[in-house]
Amino acid sequence: MRLQEQADRVIIEPEAPARAAVIWLHGLGADGHDFVPVVAELGLPATAAVRFVFPHAPVRPVTLNNGLPMRAWYDITGLNRRGLGDRAGLDASQARVEALIAEQAQQGIPSTRVVIAGFSQGGALALHAGLRHAAPLAGLLPLSTYLPFADRLAEEANPANRAVPILMCHGQYDPVLPYALGEESCGQLRALGYAVDWAAYPMQHQVCLEQIQRIGGWLTQRLAGA
Repeated sequence: MRLQEQADRVIIEPEAPARAAVIWLHGLGADGHDFVPVVAELGLPATAAVRFVFPHAPVRPVTLNNGLPMRAWYDITGLNRRGLGDRAGLDASQARVEALIAEQAQQGIPSTRVVIAGFSQGGALALHAGLRHAAPLAGLLPLSTYLPFADRLAEEANPANRAVPILMCHGQYDPVLPYALGEESCGQLRALGYAVDWAAYPMQHQVCLEQIQRIGGWLTQRLAGA
């Protein structure tokens, strides 16, 4: 694997020419480096030739942070359903995700070979953008997160991703985004007909080794084929 640093992202290129891609969105206040160390622990076969793209969110004032600027995909005013939604910010970041998917297509990787992953705020964006994307994706991987604007999804979701594989993971002791919020989001997706694979772990707002191993197996299933 080869690490590349760019102004707005970190990229891990496989040794062989990339045949698939994972676009991984970090959480509030972090940056694209946050999940780079996880890649080596996923155990993906070299033959899968997966490129990992870790974009940096823009720096913006965040209400929850007393208006101080930090990296964020959208504004958050509070850790409740009303405070977790900033539609204008989400839509702007959705456009960024769309552009990243288009870049992969320009480099020979179609959307059917692209997984959108994200942690916390990045996971909410992964769901928001992925379920509205106009071409089928290989999968969505929202971690320790929630479904934003669930009441609008039925009318806004794109039919191209009605059958997209989704693996949701959440910590049972998450003090930031409570387990019940993630579980409720999973239920909302299932009620709309999405096939969601739900996994809970005895952890807080984080990832754990058992979870990473499961993610590695899931990604292998999604991306290691021809």
